[in-house]
Amino acid sequence: MKGIPLTRDFANGDVSFWYRQIGLPARRPALPGSRDYDVAIVGGGYTGLWTAYYLKRAEPGLRIAILEKEFAGFGASGRNGGWLSAEFAGSRKRHAKARGRQAMIELQRAMFAAVDEVIDVARTEGIDADVHKSGLIHVATNPAQRRRLRAEVADLRTWGYGEGDIRLLERAEQRERVQVAGALEAAYSPHCARIQPAKLAVGLAATVDRLGVDIYEDTTVTEILPRQGDGRAAAVTTRGTVTADYVIRATEGFTASLTGQHRQWLPMNSSMIVTEPLPPDVWKHIGWQGSELLEDEAHAYIYAQRTADDRIAIGGRGVPYRFGSRTDRRGATQAQTVALLWRMLVKLFPAAVDVPVAHAWCGVLGVPRDWCSTVHLDHASGLGWAGGYVGSGVTTTNLAGRTLRDLVLRRDTPLTGLPWVGRQVRQWEPEPLRWVGVQLIYALFRAADRHENERGTRTSAYAHLANLISGR
Repeated sequence: MKGIPLTRDFANGDVSFWYRQIGLPARRPALPGSRDYDVAIVGGGYTGLWTAYYLKRAEPGLRIAILEKEFAGFGASGRNGGWLSAEFAGSRKRHAKARGRQAMIELQRAMFAAVDEVIDVARTEGIDADVHKSGLIHVATNPAQRRRLRAEVADLRTWGYGEGDIRLLERAEQRERVQVAGALEAAYSPHCARIQPAKLAVGLAATVDRLGVDIYEDTTVTEILPRQGDGRAAAVTTRGTVTADYVIRATEGFTASLTGQHRQWLPMNSSMIVTEPLPPDVWKHIGWQGSELLEDEAHAYIYAQRTADDRIAIGGRGVPYRFGSRTDRRGATQAQTVALLWRMLVKLFPAAVDVPVAHAWCGVLGVPRDWCSTVHLDHASGLGWAGGYVGSGVTTTNLAGRTLRDLVLRRDTPLTGLPWVGRQVRQWEPEPLRWVGVQLIYALFRAADRHENERGTRTSAYAHLANLISGR
């Protein structure tokens, strides 16, 4: 990392900068032995917390337990880029095949509404998560990206997006919002808010705790078992077995650690860095007074936010996948990834070249084989799950929690009719094919970006090949 300005107390890992800001939460007690509940939820991230929240609000008498290996919010929920975005993972056409084009349009509208639902719950429950709804800017920095951006906006018009949902920005408005070096085109959507993700996770866990949900931390679930005959579904842990009418798997990027789930979802790695607060003389060159969320149109894309205390937090893939579905150790990322993200930071915002980097970290997100999120509940086996958010989970987890509530309570609602409900996705290939395939995909994406930055006016053939291999 030679040449990168770092603060004297620069940290790598320690879960995330978001927890460095607020301090790691005190651990709750572990499972004291085998127990029985109405609903057991495996995983204490956003999916598990939202599911417990909505179930308990709907039926206060339900006995609900959350089983978490570390602490609630330890995974992607406390490490993500802070995008409360209406973007939904996966192919719209693929989702539309399940229940029709209109069903996919309704799914997108449900995502629009979910952004405001999270904001409303945070306000109602007194959760201060630095929420600021100012929208999302997609920026293109070369001709190929500009062509893709225009095509994407045009395609969204056919999927129910109106001018008020997404629009190309006039050049003057784009420059007024944020000064991105080399920007050729930008699009804006109002359906996005900035959050401090760890504050949301900790606040939501405290709310669920207060409602009477038992959150057991330091409790490792090793296997989830379906109902057999007149028996009950079960979550087997290192501290005892929890039986329940329903066991919900809410493990997202950590799903591969469960017996029999190794090839279900691939744990994709994403990394972030955050700067020291930028001084006013630097911000005057960047603008960004509205604190919109920011994403470029590269294949190996970056995502960024201006934080509540005037830092820039920027993230991207780095090393995308570890052999054997291994995950990081408490968020530590590679030096070359820190360097890559810093180079992207100063490429987009040259005025920030001397601003020190304060923290780097990483985490994993769940990727299904077809890159489409799913939510499911099987009443016969008593097993349910939600996940595979492919990096769009901050909002999608809320929609998943409300959908699982309706499925558990056997309610026939508009949410249970959405096309991501009940999707069956084939498993990933075994190793070493899985590792080789992911490395090849992202090598092709990086090659495509280099080609497009140098001379390409159209999407590179390398990217088309990567998408074909990946199944996106």
